[in-house]
Amino acid sequence: MRWSLQQLKAAKHKPFTFDETIELQDLKELNTEIRDVSPIRVKGEVGYSGSLLIFTLDISGELILPCARTLADVAFKIDLHVRELFHPANEYMKEESEEDEVHFFEGEMVDLLPAIKERILLEIPLQVYAEEGAKRQAPPSGEDWELVTEEQRKNRIDPRLADLAKFFDKD
Repeated sequence: MRWSLQQLKAAKHKPFTFDETIELQDLKELNTEIRDVSPIRVKGEVGYSGSLLIFTLDISGELILPCARTLADVAFKIDLHVRELFHPANEYMKEESEEDEVHFFEGEMVDLLPAIKERILLEIPLQVYAEEGAKRQAPPSGEDWELVTEEQRKNRIDPRLADLAKFFDKD
């Protein structure tokens, strides 16, 4: 999602639109909670205000995150409608922006990918929960733990009392 300024200058006269699907598997390295990332669809339009580039974006896709209770996979939908502002780093910014965040770029290329990744990462909640009766179950065990049902817990013999349980067995 990189464009040269020459390509974007067309947006001064008429809107420059785009609709692309991108792979962002490297989000899993940026946030270890993310188990999988679907292809992300980015639709947008670019407009100019002086030397300020205004990207209006619709970002949609799906992340697979762990359930906070059961660690089962939970599909988390991403559906963002955002504005991103870009300004050349070597030019004085004449117009004041009401937005807090203006991305500055150097050279002749504008790269939208870091801004998209940032917006998606900011959208991830601290905890997600699987719906009741979800098809996917929690993993049965993990590192230093094991899932035990209530019935298994009742039938389990305490290892400290295992020898006492043998006392009543008749051979």
